[in-house]
Parts: sequence; structure tokens; C-alpha cells
Amino acid sequence: MVQVVIWGSLRSAVDGAAQVEVEAHDFRGVLAALARDYPGLRAQIEAGVSLSIDGKVYREAWFTPVRAESEVVLMPFMVGG
Repeated sequence: MVQVVIWGSLRSAVDGAAQVEVEAHDFRGVLAALARDYPGLRAQIEAGVSLSIDGKVYREAWFTPVRAESEVVLMPFMVGG
């Protein structure tokens, strides 16, 4: 299981939880499990989100591995420079 920290603005979609747990082994699996287990997140995930995995921010890095001990943070799509 992977512990996923939910960014503040997305917490309302998971009943205010700061952290949730899903079964996944890569970036795509985390998003699929979140959308399945927390339907309130589905629209945001489809619109675009970023995952921070062990301190590095990813977007659409579908096959990036995620381990049970990884630090994973779900956040709205980050843009800028």
C-alpha cells in the first residue's frame, strides 16, 4: 500500500483527509486507485494533477515506479517557471 498525502485544496474530495492509502506500483496506478476509491477526486484527476514522488514533481509520468515507502503527494497540476 502507498500512503498519499492530499494537497490542501483537494482534501474536500476525500472528506477532509490529509492522507489516504491506495494499492499501486506506479504513477498511473496511484491515479487510477485514487479515482476509483475516491470518486470526488476523479474530475480533478481528469483535469490534471501532479504527483510528487520522493520530492520530485511529475505530471503524466505514467510508468514512474512508486514504492510502499515512497513519499507521495497529490496536488493540482503545477505550472510556472
